[in-house]
Amino acid sequence: MTTAQRDGFPQLLHAEWTKLRTVRGWVAGLAVTALVTVLIGLFSALGSHTACGDDKCDPTVPAGPGGQAVTDSFFFVHSTLTGDGTLTARVSPLTGTRGVEPWAKAGIIVKDGTTRGSAYAALMQTGARGVRMQHNFTEDIAAPAGAWLRLTRTGDTIRGSVSADGITWADAGAVDLPGLPETIEAGLFATSPSHNVIADGRLGGTKITGGPTQVSATFNGITRDGAFTEGWRGDDLGADSMSYPSLGGGFTESGGAITVRGSGDIAPAVTGDGETIEQSLVGAFAGLIAAVVVGTLFATSEYRRGLIRTTLLASPRRERVLAAKALVLGTVTFVAALAGALIAVPLGRAILRGNGNILIPVPTATELRVIVGTAALIAVAAVFALAVGSLLRRSAGAVAIGIATLVLPYLLATSSVLPSGVAQWLLRVTPAAAFAVQQSIPEYPQVLATYTPAQGYYPLPPWGGFAVLCAYAAAALGLAMYALRRRDA
Repeated sequence: MTTAQRDGFPQLLHAEWTKLRTVRGWVAGLAVTALVTVLIGLFSALGSHTACGDDKCDPTVPAGPGGQAVTDSFFFVHSTLTGDGTLTARVSPLTGTRGVEPWAKAGIIVKDGTTRGSAYAALMQTGARGVRMQHNFTEDIAAPAGAWLRLTRTGDTIRGSVSADGITWADAGAVDLPGLPETIEAGLFATSPSHNVIADGRLGGTKITGGPTQVSATFNGITRDGAFTEGWRGDDLGADSMSYPSLGGGFTESGGAITVRGSGDIAPAVTGDGETIEQSLVGAFAGLIAAVVVGTLFATSEYRRGLIRTTLLASPRRERVLAAKALVLGTVTFVAALAGALIAVPLGRAILRGNGNILIPVPTATELRVIVGTAALIAVAAVFALAVGSLLRRSAGAVAIGIATLVLPYLLATSSVLPSGVAQWLLRVTPAAAFAVQQSIPEYPQVLATYTPAQGYYPLPPWGGFAVLCAYAAAALGLAMYALRRRDA
């Protein structure tokens, strides 16, 4: 075999894989990465109990058509529509018991029955956000101003129109609701989310005060064209939910006008009681620390024992040695962490469900991203530690840097120790930004909430935060390769 063949990258990968798998401590460390991810997640689930009986609260969180957790709580005055049809009404300005919330809503809606989470399209007046056309909880677009609202159903397509005088109409947009049945419910609604006052606490973090609210709106000039049933029925949807308890919603009819009072929201669920998928992965935090230790030792042990000289004599192209180490370590760590996450999530959620906890539903794609992203986070953290270890050539210092840049910022940002602005800054500029890949519930502009790290929300999008850690790891590897070329072994 020629020197070039011995120094080929596949041969380097094989050599580094052989080193990794033949050192029992490193293999044990990677096994610990998977094991603690599972065990700590299961212990956390075993210790979580919720006494939520049917007589106290609704123990479920409805899922919308896209699989995301939703809030579907409003007072619905409706009749049945079979086939195509049109509903028109004029909506008075909203009034509230304690003022009107910016995202209080009253308007007209068509919905696939009264089951919470079912598909819908609505055209509405809001407290301070103008006229909106919304559908299936997550979709929201601004519509022209006007007190007169109209929804027209043609098959699976719902078109909205707005008018200032009931004569001249402006298009508010059209949405498709695939699979909408022939028979649906259509009518009037009113709802108002909780009033929250958010302020920084004295010792950092945030303080939230407030409570449920109710909104009222009067509808007149109501016309129904199509196969509607006679009369109106009233239902307080979601009145038994934990997030939005009913404040006594209802409706009254007088002289052809209908006044509707309602509480709650029709929107994605972003807050409230319940266990998210990432809570089954709390053990991944300890798994990350174990991976950082293994990554550091994979680099520093050769310097401590003097074996690096032999490695570099066999492969004079030094930067390729470090690249091979990084690829082998990252791949093996990813596999170990992925195995732990794939076990921890279904078992943890099964235990949580058995203990009466409320589980927050997420789309399948989001669940896969959280699981795979957690494994990738741990793997890149190990590579980052490998690069730092190669730079410092000292295990204690490299592990300390790994903890100081990954673990400490995360703890400070999510434990309500720091003001929310400082916490968000930390999770933008440090490697701990990568924890955003575990966020399962996104922020929505149409929902006012406490979007802070302490509440599980990160300032960067999931893969954007992960990219910050990748950038740190790539920079550290580049510096380590430069140093390896310039310094004596």
